[in-house]
Amino acid sequence: MKNTAIIDSDFIENSTNFKTLISALKTGFSSNDYLVPLRHHHDFPNPDSGLDSTLLLMPAWHPGQNSGVKIVTVSPDNAKYNLPAIHSTYIYLDSITGKLKAILEAKSLTVKRTAAASALASLFLSRENSESLLMIGTGALSTNLIEAHASIRPIKKVYVYGRDYNKAKAICKHFTTTQFTIEAIKTIEEKISEVDIISSATLSTKPLVIGKHLKPGQHVDLVGAYKKDTREADDEAILKSSVYIDTYQGGLKESGDILIPLNTGILKENDIQADLFELCGNQKTGRKNDTEITLFKSVGHALEDLLAATYYVDKYAKTKA
Repeated sequence: MKNTAIIDSDFIENSTNFKTLISALKTGFSSNDYLVPLRHHHDFPNPDSGLDSTLLLMPAWHPGQNSGVKIVTVSPDNAKYNLPAIHSTYIYLDSITGKLKAILEAKSLTVKRTAAASALASLFLSRENSESLLMIGTGALSTNLIEAHASIRPIKKVYVYGRDYNKAKAICKHFTTTQFTIEAIKTIEEKISEVDIISSATLSTKPLVIGKHLKPGQHVDLVGAYKKDTREADDEAILKSSVYIDTYQGGLKESGDILIPLNTGILKENDIQADLFELCGNQKTGRKNDTEITLFKSVGHALEDLLAATYYVDKYAKTKA
């Protein structure tokens, strides 16, 4: 463990510049040098609670340089221990020697890279003059998604919706920037038809982004609904939109937002316009005109973790130079 960097959540929080993090992700997704296998998913019994716990392993390699693996445990009954359900750590390695180079707190890492991936997609999919954003959800991702989107578009007005109105107001108090004004709202319908970008990051089991409310030119960013039987957008939203995903590897299999419409025939696999690899590699184009409704579904990818870990390890090294 000697000379191993220990990078905690405070360092990650204080060292994030979304413009440069987004640029790092864009460079990585445009490269063919990375190897990313399917993530390992293992459920195992938890006799104390009667609920299965889950172990997720998400490895990625940049041959000849760096590699890493995110280790995630999900224990649904942890509330009775006054602990979060999800714990995660990122192990960062030298690809050539296998030497341990850093251990990163992975909850913060994941939040930052997820927000950056959404903003990266928005670079290709939202209108360049997008000035308003509706944030649906009040979890840890919400403030980061707002910051990330505002870093690449001239956002002037942000609205925040959450099931708990007080939590939405608390999100607003987080921001002291003069770049945009921010306001909590009590219903999604109040503003969904008015904004340029809609970002949703919730654990809702039923759609919150309803297609009949969408207007031409909007961009929809879906980050929640990580289970196969849950979704944040309804069928009409899918039908009205040009659909993009972060990767085909996970995007076609892991979230109900894509999987359910595929299974019912509402969406066909060849209807999906592109993933981030194709967009960043200039193999396919994003938004085609100002009236198109675009929809991006993110489920996360181990490449994002490795790219973000490299970003923070490099920043950490500079503080020790």
